Amino acid sequence: MFLPSFSLEGKTAAVTGAGKGIGRAIAIGFAEAGADVALIARTVQDLEEVKKIIEKDIGRTAYVLQADVTNRMELAAALHQIKEQTGRIDTLVNNAGMNIRTRALEVREEEWDQIMNTNLKSAFFASQEAGKIMKETGGTIINIASVAGHTALPTGAVYGSSKAALMHITRILAYEWGAYDIRVNALGPWYFETPLTEKLLEDKEYVDKLLAVTPLNRIGRLPELVGPAVFLASEASRYVTGQTLMVDGGMTIHGF
Repeated sequence: MFLPSFSLEGKTAAVTGAGKGIGRAIAIGFAEAGADVALIARTVQDLEEVKKIIEKDIGRTAYVLQADVTNRMELAAALHQIKEQTGRIDTLVNNAGMNIRTRALEVREEEWDQIMNTNLKSAFFASQEAGKIMKETGGTIINIASVAGHTALPTGAVYGSSKAALMHITRILAYEWGAYDIRVNALGPWYFETPLTEKLLEDKEYVDKLLAVTPLNRIGRLPELVGPAVFLASEASRYVTGQTLMVDGGMTIHGF
């Protein structure tokens, strides 16, 4: 047989920022692929709604864990609680992130710290804690990066820097942790239809500019990002590590 399994049956996955947008979609998609899912975010109400979908509609188990990912103590406690409850963490998805669109000459130190702490620092220390758990059993880590880490975009000095660094951390961790059978990869999305992009995508002139540099000539749909995430978490990507898979409608082959 040559077709590997894309199933996540019997796996436990942890997803940060799982209450909305990309994190929510990946958490639900993982459950549909057979995984039990630990949902991590600050807003419990959002997580409870995702938990209801996973348990009542899909029939998998979901764990709600309230934590601020920029707080190392809360983040570590959440990950170790998953280990205590399930006995394992097979996949960690570092999805929590944020952006403040500011021209480089106007960036304030507070903005720099907030973006870097949320997008980069939290992902590294979550990976470190998960790595300690996975060291004995192997596992997968998926970082949600961005085309902004690959291509220079306006108002992206801080956000783009955080995502470029996240892509490089992905390579370094893959190199260091391959000996433990821990695979570390990233996804690089372009624009997708989420609550965070909703207002931006209502601007037809702005959307026209995006489509002009997107060979597939449309905005991404969340299931189109879930598929690659399931691939990277499954046995189907068993020999893939240290890579950033661009899910961008071809944007990065064109440039902004």
